[in-house]
Amino acid sequence: MLVLTRKTGESIQIGDDIELTVISVKGDQVKLGINAPKNVDIHRKEVYLSIQEENTEASKRVDNLFNLLPKND
Repeated sequence: MLVLTRKTGESIQIGDDIELTVISVKGDQVKLGINAPKNVDIHRKEVYLSIQEENTEASKRVDNLFNLLPKND
């Protein structure tokens, strides 16, 4: 993991298209601004993990449906 120190108003550039800017720091809370192309999905980590879990469960349900179909041997 790369660890960088930034002050309010300073940025980090990721590749050519993504810029993270520190908007404010209050106590233990940091507010970040993210400038990225519209085709880049941006989620809080807990939301991302929840989406991944839901997708995994949905794919299991689809697999179960396919297993109910008669097999043509």
